[in-house]
Parts: sequence; structure tokens; C-alpha cells
Amino acid sequence: MSTATHLDQQEYEACMQLAALCFLQRHQAEYLGNDPLLFCRAVQHLTASLGVPLHRAEKLVARAYGELKCSSDHHQLDVEASSTTVAVVTDPSSGLAWAVPVNLIYERIINATDNRRLRLVTT
Repeated sequence: MSTATHLDQQEYEACMQLAALCFLQRHQAEYLGNDPLLFCRAVQHLTASLGVPLHRAEKLVARAYGELKCSSDHHQLDVEASSTTVAVVTDPSSGLAWAVPVNLIYERIINATDNRRLRLVTT
């Protein structure tokens, strides 16, 4: 495959993935709680409206779906505003901030009786 053809293919996939992401963002409210149906509709949109082959449409929608889910979590730890006893969590999109005592994080998450996911790591 020549370099020009390879670049054309990459550009095509990037454009189609962006089209899939836009479709997912536009229609996600219609399919609240039914992500598999939203996924199928996005694949149908790429194949029917844009002529993308099914196998490629599924791959591109999967990438776009992953991008959508990762971008929807905007919460961040504000290290500069946090201290040794308080963790400050912010949501830049809404401007909200929460000060969470570290001992509360320890009690409710780390030391919780039903916690099987977190493990003690020593260095």
C-alpha cells in the first residue's frame, strides 16, 4: 500500500469515526439506558447514510463509543487545592468543587467491608 493511499485511508477512517461520534452524541438522550441499541443505530447510520462497510462501521462506532464514554467523565482531583487531610474534586464543565475529607475516603471506599477491588500496595 502506498503512503498516499495509507494516508487517505487514515483520513477516511478519522472522518467516519467523527461522524459516528457526532451521531452518538446527538442521539444518546433518545437511548438512555440502552447503549446497545444506540450502538446499533450508529452502525446503521454509517452503513446506510454514508456507505461504510458493516465491519468497518462496527469498528469505527466502537472507537467513537469509547471516546464518548471517556469524555463524559470530567471530574478531576485538584491537587493544588487539596491538602493532606482534604481532597478537592472539581467538575470544570459545571464549575462545581467538592472538598472530601481523606478519612471519609478511607472509611467509605478503602476500608469498606464490601471492598474487594482495591488492594494494599506497599513500596
